[in-house]
Amino acid sequence: MAKEKKEPAKPSTAWQGTYGDMITLMLCFFVMLYDPSEVDVTQLEQISSSISIQTDALDTPTPTGGRSLTAGRLADLGNTINSLPSVEKGKSLGLAKKKAISIFAPEIHSAKITVSSDERGIVITLASDVFFEEGSAELNIDETREILLKLSKFFQEPEIKDRRFRIEGHTDNNQVKSIYPSNWELSVARAVNVLHYLSDFGVDEKRFSVAGYSDTRPMFSNDSKEGQAYNRRVDIIILDDGHF
Repeated sequence: MAKEKKEPAKPSTAWQGTYGDMITLMLCFFVMLYDPSEVDVTQLEQISSSISIQTDALDTPTPTGGRSLTAGRLADLGNTINSLPSVEKGKSLGLAKKKAISIFAPEIHSAKITVSSDERGIVITLASDVFFEEGSAELNIDETREILLKLSKFFQEPEIKDRRFRIEGHTDNNQVKSIYPSNWELSVARAVNVLHYLSDFGVDEKRFSVAGYSDTRPMFSNDSKEGQAYNRRVDIIILDDGHF
């Protein structure tokens, strides 16, 4: 009597669990790389481009039909991402923001300074009512000298001393009642005076630019006194690489 032929064993699917674990770990790895406070759109595009270049690392088929990473390519991928200049600069700018928040914690708590970030870079906002009288560009140096000294020392920190900076003056929408013809001249004069004091305290003024925006870029509505107070400000920006 002929023996029955055994059906061939079905291919093992055990590899799927390992493969799934690897994909999950890679996802976690890239999530940890991403910090919204440190990475901007340009950096993400460069990281994405680097990952696209490395996709051939996933092209080695396994005997069971899956795909595996070519030996050594995962390490190469990580090295490529970490070696991107923009990533290193982004990390530096993120650390600088954290340091600024720490250094100026008392001033932030007393609402004399705010530290934030946007597409331009790190923004250090000086409350105009503390630094200037309303309608004036003369710094209230007796009350703000120590703050300006701290700012000048911060701008000489190793992480940011070689970056570019911009000082932007802003006003509310009230008509100027001083020596300045309009809020345009007032906003520029405030920015220039801040630069002069920072330069006196040791910063390299060649790395700075100034701009005045009058009342064209309010933070809040000018319909209230509180909103106007917030809009009367000077912003000092540690510029990201895409903004000069």
